[in-house]
Amino acid sequence: MLRAYTLIALWQARPGLAGYDVTDAVTFCFVTQAFIGPMQLFGGGLNIPERIRSGDIALDLVRPASLQLWALAEDTGRAAYLFLVRGIPPMLLGAALFGIHFPADPGRWLAFLAGFAIAVVVSFGWRYLVALSVCWLLDDRGVAVLSLVLTTFFSGMMLPLHLFPGWLGDLVMVLPWAAMVQLPTDLYLGKAPVLDTLAFQALWAVVLLGLGALATRAIRHKVVIQGG
Repeated sequence: MLRAYTLIALWQARPGLAGYDVTDAVTFCFVTQAFIGPMQLFGGGLNIPERIRSGDIALDLVRPASLQLWALAEDTGRAAYLFLVRGIPPMLLGAALFGIHFPADPGRWLAFLAGFAIAVVVSFGWRYLVALSVCWLLDDRGVAVLSLVLTTFFSGMMLPLHLFPGWLGDLVMVLPWAAMVQLPTDLYLGKAPVLDTLAFQALWAVVLLGLGALATRAIRHKVVIQGG
């Protein structure tokens, strides 16, 4: 609610800022709030670091199943559950207290849901790489804090990325974090071209999953098990 009032004050002072009106800004607030749980925007959500520290990762790597796909399946189920119990209630609260936009066009709902699903994969791809870093760093706290800062600042969770000026604004819109929050929210608001946006999100999903597959292969040759 405090974040919503902050955005209301900003857009009342600067009407039409970034192509949003006041209701768009409030909608942005509660839609992005609904992403926190499903996207794990504050980090975590994967038990891989704990399994590396305990040594259980050795068992995971010899199973006849892909570690990455196994983790993705678990994370997708968790995201779906949290979207229902942690994502939708804040949106309904925002609608009741402030009034927010709800897409009237079924096509926009489909575009948003597709963008949301791809955003979950992008978020997983990034967090999976952060989790695997424990194999080399032995402790994920430092990289987790760095990930938190990057995700909060560059995803649109703090402010719409359209407010970033000049070259910084251009840069943040092509980074993977924009595909997690800003772009699916723009699809919800009808502020982004559907096909181009989904293609951009899919590109980052493929890139991050590809890097994750390479990292998974690498840890088979570089696993340090603490205490085991």
